[in-house]
Amino acid sequence: MPYHVTPTFIIDATLYTLLAFSVATWTIIFFKIWQFIKNNYFNQRFNQAFWDAPSLEQAKTLPTDIVRGPQARIALQGFTWMDESQQSAGKSLKYRGVPAELLEHSLLVQMQKEQHGMESGLTLLASIGSTAPFVGLFGTVLGIMHAMHEITASGSTSLDVVAGPIGDALVATAIGIAVAVPAVLAYNFFLRRAKKQRADLENFVVSFTHIASSINANGKE
Repeated sequence: MPYHVTPTFIIDATLYTLLAFSVATWTIIFFKIWQFIKNNYFNQRFNQAFWDAPSLEQAKTLPTDIVRGPQARIALQGFTWMDESQQSAGKSLKYRGVPAELLEHSLLVQMQKEQHGMESGLTLLASIGSTAPFVGLFGTVLGIMHAMHEITASGSTSLDVVAGPIGDALVATAIGIAVAVPAVLAYNFFLRRAKKQRADLENFVVSFTHIASSINANGKE
């Protein structure tokens, strides 16, 4: 260890690192709660309005305050692809192939973007949950080493002298565990919510593709 870096400095740095982990964890938790509540609200509103529309053409003209959220953006991508494919039929390789499969691919690409947004921050939660206990343990080990040096220098091995410094050193491990538990619980919870939303979006993609394919096959709605 360099002579200018004291054990106390490293222990304090460990505790500040854990504090930063805790702040990041709770920031992500509150943001993800807001994000999932908002997405669920917008998806429910759009889903009801979309399926209540008498035709696909009228579903394209839903009010802008309803066309919000992941499901609405997927539908908008589908409408955009259908319009562009009709205008560029036979003029671009992008629109050559089975229309239903090309449309489904376009919808799935947009769905993957929405899924990426829903899963943003979860990797950081998982990383904090897995590393925070080890960071705390690192601080504890250094704290115990520092305490042992001080005890040796004092020349006393009584319980009063030993228990205090070692007890202070163990605080780092306790803080590390306290930081890791919310991160792990939040990661598991939000991961389940993201999977549920992905399943809902996949169902919408299948339904949208089916409707668009039936319209193309019949030539009308």
